Amino acid sequence: MVTDTFLVIGAGSIGKRHAGNLAALGEKVELIPYRSFDHAAIGKRNDVAGMVIATATPIRLDLITLCAEKGWPFYVEKPLAWTTEQVDALYDAAAPVAHRSVIGLMMRYHPAIRTLAARDLSNIYSFAFEIGHDVRQWRANWSFADSYASDAEGGGVLLDLCHELDMVHALFPDAAVGTAQSLDHADFPRVDFATRVNLSAPLGTVAMDYLSPVSIRNGSLRGREQVIDLDLLHPTLRIQDGDGDRTQDFTFERNDMFLGLIADFVALSKGAAPSDNPLFPRFDRMRGSCDLVASAWQARQFVGQVGVDFAAKP
Repeated sequence: MVTDTFLVIGAGSIGKRHAGNLAALGEKVELIPYRSFDHAAIGKRNDVAGMVIATATPIRLDLITLCAEKGWPFYVEKPLAWTTEQVDALYDAAAPVAHRSVIGLMMRYHPAIRTLAARDLSNIYSFAFEIGHDVRQWRANWSFADSYASDAEGGGVLLDLCHELDMVHALFPDAAVGTAQSLDHADFPRVDFATRVNLSAPLGTVAMDYLSPVSIRNGSLRGREQVIDLDLLHPTLRIQDGDGDRTQDFTFERNDMFLGLIADFVALSKGAAPSDNPLFPRFDRMRGSCDLVASAWQARQFVGQVGVDFAAKP
């Protein structure tokens, strides 16, 4: 009896995380570095249950096309693309398996975001989300200059930390990009180190940066009948409304979000029902979020530079 295998393409930190989570779920998994990927040999296999695409963003069209041709569901890491033309091409290629596939927007499994999504937000007139962290602190022995993040095409903070834009889309599906201002670096022209995106319907901002000496990830929503503040790192949700002023604390591990999404992907790939998460990022339902990210990237206007010494430790 042949046991179907989940292929994880891309053996960086996120690929290793997905492979470990699949194994923890009892699935057979094969982790393949992209530089070792043999398209012809993989295309001849008949034991593939699905593919996790954890490669750099610019090289995913070939993998998604292969999955569509073979009828394999896929889990593709975020961001999907950085231009609307690329989003078009990827969705066209994915069409045969889009309803059985997902995109790795795991913040939709954060309990605070799920709690927010369950509330009536129709009276919210403004919002703000912010995420920041010194990129030099990310991983030991990691070089920004040698990473995907330093590439003007497919790198930069807006794409790297695009979960916040997806959260906006999950909570306010009609939100649209207005303007975006960015700061780059003399050594990395047109790579955004800090970006602020202005949106409408409702009025809002999303700010992200590679610079903050203290990790921050928070949000605020202002409505005619409620005031909401959230800290996604600790995490807590404070709500002030007609029922008073209360704070809700959440206890969970960061990997719970990755594990929840990969478990839903496994279920979907096997024809079973995923969990009851209404924010489940099934690929065919995520076009609006992918377009929002691409629109924000294309709207960037570089208005200054940052002076970060990448040779120095933070």
